[in-house]
Amino acid sequence: MPLRDDDPTVIGEYVLEDRLGAGGMGVVYRARSASGRLVAIKLVHAQYRDDEEFRSRFRQEVSAARRVSGAFTAAVVDADPEAARPWMATQYVPGPTLADLVRAEGPLGGARIRGLALGLVEALRDIHRAGVVHRDLKPANVLMAEDGPRVIDFGISRAGDNLPLTVTGRVIGTPPFMSPEQLRSPRDVTAASDLFSLGSLLVYAASGHSPFKAESPYLAGYQVMFEAPKLDAVPEPLRTIADRCLDKDATARPDLAELHGLFLELATSPVGGTLGTVPAPGAGHAVRFQAANGEGPHRFLCFF
Repeated sequence: MPLRDDDPTVIGEYVLEDRLGAGGMGVVYRARSASGRLVAIKLVHAQYRDDEEFRSRFRQEVSAARRVSGAFTAAVVDADPEAARPWMATQYVPGPTLADLVRAEGPLGGARIRGLALGLVEALRDIHRAGVVHRDLKPANVLMAEDGPRVIDFGISRAGDNLPLTVTGRVIGTPPFMSPEQLRSPRDVTAASDLFSLGSLLVYAASGHSPFKAESPYLAGYQVMFEAPKLDAVPEPLRTIADRCLDKDATARPDLAELHGLFLELATSPVGGTLGTVPAPGAGHAVRFQAANGEGPHRFLCFF
């Protein structure tokens, strides 16, 4: 998207080229350094410049993102959380978000789901090894690059050695992709919360909608906490794996090592619309799923 009249032309030492998107907390631009390196710059909205709680959370985001490095995350290359309008520059990753891709092309299948699942497991491995819980793993925070997915936006992540910034009674996140414990007690979430979100995200990728599809984020949050996920449109064996990730009991979810092995067994056929283990001679064919329209996830702030 082209720059608007009220957009800056330079942030730090980076010249802005165009807009990549905007959300409730800021605008993301594609920019170029003096050496020609492309970066993605998140610039927070002007109304948050005097909000010290927001600035503290942004500093934590920068710190958490700097701690994480891996093939399936976008590395931080520069930041200024103390600027008049705080900003952070990360490696520029060409490619749509998973949300945009599913909306444009429909659900993923076969080798694409397998590659996505394995890439996300590696990304979460690197995130959790750094002592960070992402807490907002959703289709809009996964970039689909040619060489694999990239997990972005650590805006509400929490490092294990940082004090929680979430104030009592306030929950920040994206309800269809949040875990029950994140809704119930956001101060106490562990890495298992990201595994619940991973299950929801893979259901979205394979079916076109969240397993907790509702007319409002509040209803989606209720479903996450108290209702069974909607998995009818997800083919086996991914359905069973996702169902285990979506267990309300955080201790019952599979760990990343087990998930890696399970995802390795998914079919690698490039034919879209199928998913399953490679059939043995005489075995039935993989299950075909029915495409559904994608939905943009909601992000909300609520009080309990």
